Amino acid sequence: MAKRGRIAGSAVLVLLVIGGLGAYWAWTKITGPSAKFQEESKVLLIPRGADLDVVVDSLNAIGAIQDETAFRWLCEQKKYTSKVKPGRYRIPNGTSMNALVNMLRSGEQEPVRVTFNGIRRLPELAGKLGRVLEPDSLAFLHVLMDGDAQREAGYSAETFIAAFVPNTYEFWWTTTPEQFIERMEKEHDAFWTAERKAKADKLKLSSVEVATLASIVQAETVKRADAPKIAGVYLNRLRIGMPLQADPTLKFALGMDSISRVLQQDMEVVSPYNTYKNTGLPPGPINMPETSMIDAVLNAEKHDYLYFCARADLSGFSDFAKSYDQHLVNARKYQRALNARGIYR
Repeated sequence: MAKRGRIAGSAVLVLLVIGGLGAYWAWTKITGPSAKFQEESKVLLIPRGADLDVVVDSLNAIGAIQDETAFRWLCEQKKYTSKVKPGRYRIPNGTSMNALVNMLRSGEQEPVRVTFNGIRRLPELAGKLGRVLEPDSLAFLHVLMDGDAQREAGYSAETFIAAFVPNTYEFWWTTTPEQFIERMEKEHDAFWTAERKAKADKLKLSSVEVATLASIVQAETVKRADAPKIAGVYLNRLRIGMPLQADPTLKFALGMDSISRVLQQDMEVVSPYNTYKNTGLPPGPINMPETSMIDAVLNAEKHDYLYFCARADLSGFSDFAKSYDQHLVNARKYQRALNARGIYR
């Protein structure tokens, strides 16, 4: 009888040991590193509509889990299988399986930093967004070029590009095109402070008109120091009813690249963007102006210049003139410099 009791006791002890080892194994699996990889971290992308199988496949693809069975078991225990949240997640090296599931279940995404500047057309913006956010460029392009969306935001096809303020922003990877536009409307309103609006009013220009003029200034110079003075030239011309005679608007109308040389016949093109033939501002911006160029217009230099021309040294700076005769002198120097370098078109 005593012998049976000892055997039974030994069996219980063995079971307890085995159970303890099992619990210890499970504990180390859950609290130990989910996986080790050479990089400091890995990025996991979970698209909209994804289920646990998609998550597991994606984690395996980046080497972020070593034991799929243990991971699935933990997901079930934490009820993550029915709470998969899309997004962009950064997984630091050495993250435990428990911490990994907690992060995914809570939706602790890492935002995406998006910088856009130097944008010339809305399709270019769509392409940039489509490369870093979940919706592709066609999805963004469809909304950006949609007339109803443009009118709802208070713009036309010609002016909609003025709705976007170039900067660096943080977005969730899952941001939709509609959400992007809503965010940009808020950023636009935040940029156009009472002070900026007051300066625009003083110039008798709307925010869109300021952006339009700023886009021309931006296309005219790469030197920010010259921008307020160039803006002053164009404001002087607007004030006296003189055509802006801005080469960048002709290039826009003709689809020419920025370095092409404008010839006399180009000035005959029939287009509302031909500022040699038409007075006043063109219908809208010819690019997405940087904030520095908008501020250059709002803080334009006050002077009597009506003309400017790129310097003959091709430094990027401009020479300014009050009379047409002096402007011709400057322009001929610049033309000779171009000819000397074989730049004819």
